[in-house]
Amino acid sequence: MAGLIPKHFIHDLVDRADIVEVVDSRVPLKKAGRNYQACCPFHNEKSPSFTVAPDKQFYHCFGCGEHGNALDFLMKFDGLEFVEAIEELASMLGVEVPRETNGNPQADAKKREQAANDYELMEQASKFFAKQLRQHSNSAKVIEYLKGRGLSGEIVKAFDIGYAPDGWDQLLQSLGRGPQSREQLLELKLANRNDQGRVYDFFRDRVMFPIRDRRGRVVGFGGRVLSAEQGPKYLNSPETRIFHKGRELYGFYQVRQAHKQPERVIIVEGYMDVVALAQAGIDYAVASLGTATTTEQLQMLFRATNQVTCCYDGDRAGRDAAWRALENALPLLNDGVALDFLFLPDGEDPDTLVRKEGKAAFEQRLQQAQSFIDYFFAHLTDGLQLDTDSGKSALLKQAKPLIERVASAFYRETLLERLARLLRRDVSQVSAHISVAKAAAKQAESFKITPMRRAIGLLLQHPQVAATIPLHPQLQGLKIAGMKLLLALHEQTHQGCHSTAQLLERWRDSKEESALRQLARWEHHLDDEAVLRELCDIFVYFIDQFVEQRASQLLEKERHTPLTQVEKREYQELLRYRSDKGKSQ
Repeated sequence: MAGLIPKHFIHDLVDRADIVEVVDSRVPLKKAGRNYQACCPFHNEKSPSFTVAPDKQFYHCFGCGEHGNALDFLMKFDGLEFVEAIEELASMLGVEVPRETNGNPQADAKKREQAANDYELMEQASKFFAKQLRQHSNSAKVIEYLKGRGLSGEIVKAFDIGYAPDGWDQLLQSLGRGPQSREQLLELKLANRNDQGRVYDFFRDRVMFPIRDRRGRVVGFGGRVLSAEQGPKYLNSPETRIFHKGRELYGFYQVRQAHKQPERVIIVEGYMDVVALAQAGIDYAVASLGTATTTEQLQMLFRATNQVTCCYDGDRAGRDAAWRALENALPLLNDGVALDFLFLPDGEDPDTLVRKEGKAAFEQRLQQAQSFIDYFFAHLTDGLQLDTDSGKSALLKQAKPLIERVASAFYRETLLERLARLLRRDVSQVSAHISVAKAAAKQAESFKITPMRRAIGLLLQHPQVAATIPLHPQLQGLKIAGMKLLLALHEQTHQGCHSTAQLLERWRDSKEESALRQLARWEHHLDDEAVLRELCDIFVYFIDQFVEQRASQLLEKERHTPLTQVEKREYQELLRYRSDKGKSQ
């Protein structure tokens, strides 16, 4: 949607939100002293280590380290992008999200209205197809086909499966009541126009599978033939202004409805595979809409679960699709997530296999899926002679750029160890060829709590306490790393940022964000009174440093150039401060 969301609105939204209410709407919380607790929704645990602090408007899990404000929680828990999380939080609070108009508010308002109309029309089309499945003259034949595929009425309803009539323009007649709506049907690819200018339904005589986005809105359709003689097995919606195949996953919305935090999600190839697995009780499968699984789709899955299994046919096409998925997943493989691969017997797909074997046997296959590491090297070594120098050289050449793309230090090290064994070399010899290993080693330096980091951490976690301490703008001149950041944060506490969540939101997407989030989680074990004393002491320490620095600067200047009257008075005041400080000690 056009137009940026104003930053002041985002800050105000975080300020207005009650993180306890936001989290509790998804994860039931229990009072624990000043805070609230629950078992963490982001990893499996038996005793609660997930804490929500209402005073900080911040959540933190001491088990897995997940943390953030209300927006972060919605992004992680609901699998939303940043803008989607803002829209969801605004909806929960009953406010409309404004957009910066760049001088054309009418055009932006028109685009918002157009998007709302598009989603409404797609929902109407879904209901039309569902109604045809019940009432069309062909409905008995279609229902018999679905029953023959082992589907119940309940599962058909859960996925809103419908039927596109075999007529020329029945959807068009039902929804295209005027020139504007007919044009909209063409733009959303629910209708086509032939060379003679005649408009007709895009989907005809097909079983229809509505594709919903993460928020449950219908954005496209997949249509399956009832018999092999009807043409291509599947006909998918072309891309439109609201439908982008690489960003959506069929069945993802239904998975999130069934499981707020699924332990595993399976990626399969077809709509019917997803529905058949759900019919068997395996309600955690999605399909990638006829294309190779994209980085965006995998990113969406890894936000929702820590375990992704790619389930493909065992033929060459299935293995090629699996390898493309692996390549796209490399930058997303962080510590704590797992990717594995299940290749099915020849001639089988998830739909046929789960109907033959049942849920238990199919899930047993999932437990035996090939790990990412095993598949990585099985694919790369296929056809190579590793007892020859040329084979070893070819393996190193292929593996090097792939390993360098892996996000997780653990996975990189494991891949390097396996590669070293295959090449019959020491790990150090192999890692010398992998540039990312050197970079990772340099970044292994521990995060030490210096006085500056201590001050920033205390201020972040207790902004209301920090707001009672006077500002010290003169410290801008003190040459200590982090001083500008500390003073900027301190000024924000005086401007009305009363919570950790608000402060962090001000620094989202900045180069300082990662360090600030780490300091927001740092445990200092001080009460508010002790925090106030500590912050005051640190500011006094910085003022002392500034006095020494400034006095030295003026003294050095006097050796070469006479001081002005203003500078002489400043120097005397600095000496007086040092003298008074010495007497008070």
